[in-house]
Amino acid sequence: MSIVTIEKHIIDHALTSNDISHILYDINVAAKLIRQQVIRAGLTNLCGVSGHVNESGEVVQRLDILANTIIKDTLSNHQRFSFMGSEEESAVVQTDTYETSDYVILFDPLDGSSNIDVNVSVGTIFSIFKKNPQANTLLDHCLQTGVQQIAAGYVIYGSSVVMVYTAGNGVYGFTYDPGIGEFILSHENIRIPDSPMYYSVNEALFNACDSRNQRFIQTLRESLSLRYVGSLVADFHRNLLKGGIYMYPATRQSPRGKLRLLYEANPLAFICEQAGGLATDGCNRILSIEPTELHQRVPLYLGSAALVNAYTQFN
Repeated sequence: MSIVTIEKHIIDHALTSNDISHILYDINVAAKLIRQQVIRAGLTNLCGVSGHVNESGEVVQRLDILANTIIKDTLSNHQRFSFMGSEEESAVVQTDTYETSDYVILFDPLDGSSNIDVNVSVGTIFSIFKKNPQANTLLDHCLQTGVQQIAAGYVIYGSSVVMVYTAGNGVYGFTYDPGIGEFILSHENIRIPDSPMYYSVNEALFNACDSRNQRFIQTLRESLSLRYVGSLVADFHRNLLKGGIYMYPATRQSPRGKLRLLYEANPLAFICEQAGGLATDGCNRILSIEPTELHQRVPLYLGSAALVNAYTQFN
């Protein structure tokens, strides 16, 4: 079997610039450090809540704080980013090299972190942009539409650790081999299967959805199997490989949706489209939405193109 490390793959695929190759490698270093903490969380007093609430009004887990610090420190030390936006930060983080670095990263350091206590998969999601040459404020660098992403990806910490990324030239997955300490190419040119198997939605929200969503979910029940674990990365990863649709609709409690446009919807939408799928908020293509807030929320429907199209045309 031919072994291809993530570093060799990035070089062989001649990404748009050496900078992006280095950035993706830096992220895989941060992922290794986070993995070390995730697999030992139950032994190092990292499970449970921290006592803090983040900008989105969610209770912060201890491991959220550590993962956020690891990513900020690793990427700042490697001096390729000017600005960072994190789900766990109230404002844009400006690095010491903001004048000489050319890139912006937005990330969810540990998606689904409340599942750590029960040993369910969690993940890291990231989105990379060039600095906005027309920016008047720090925020302007982060409030770019998803179509302007130059790379995006996620790491899922589960029964194995897998990193999936796109730089606009297809979607590739790498599985971490702890024996050699490297991410090895395991999923070449991922495409969402034409025949979907699953739908992923929190059925507890059914009565809080509008009638359109309720009726659409009822149609999905007739032909697909429900799979939902409550970690966005895990649910999306399953549907990316097996075919299906992930839904987090607006509800009475969250009329603007719950998931974050910049940290979750945009990067996963970029990956989804590169794999042949679609992503929408129900009316608009996710990647075309003009952000107005750092922690902006959106409804999210993404996955197999046929299923997403079926929802957008559903009355």
